[in-house]
Amino acid sequence: MNVMRSALRLLSCLVLCFAVAALGAWVTRPQIPTWYATLVKPSWTPPAWLFPVVWNVLYLLMALSLWRLWESAREHVAGAESAIWLFMAQLALNAAWSPTFFGLHAIRSGLAIIVALAIVLVVTIGAAFRVDRPAAWMLVPYLGWIVYASSLNAAIAILN
Repeated sequence: MNVMRSALRLLSCLVLCFAVAALGAWVTRPQIPTWYATLVKPSWTPPAWLFPVVWNVLYLLMALSLWRLWESAREHVAGAESAIWLFMAQLALNAAWSPTFFGLHAIRSGLAIIVALAIVLVVTIGAAFRVDRPAAWMLVPYLGWIVYASSLNAAIAILN
């Protein structure tokens, strides 16, 4: 029965993280050939096809990280609940970025959100390291991508 409950928790984490991904894609996709195509972008902007590939891998890792943290909370590991709350805070910021940047065309507000996301994510990783090191390490590639995406957002804000 514990295995079944754990599998349901994993499924819940996957659904949550990929729901955020779906929201982002729903807002972003129509803007790529229209508004986003008109923006001046820095030379280090990757091709458009790379974004969904990277994001799908990152959302999978995020879901697995959250699941591990949830399993730790079920085992009453100290700090697990705090790490989960921080995870949810960064996920909320993640969910807010695409509607702000792409939906509202608010480049500078998007920059503020993604910088806040990077900060909360660093704190989340720190909290996760104290609870479950693999869960924390699963978030490190996401942090790398967020820092990179922040540089793109900042450059687009400057260039436009």
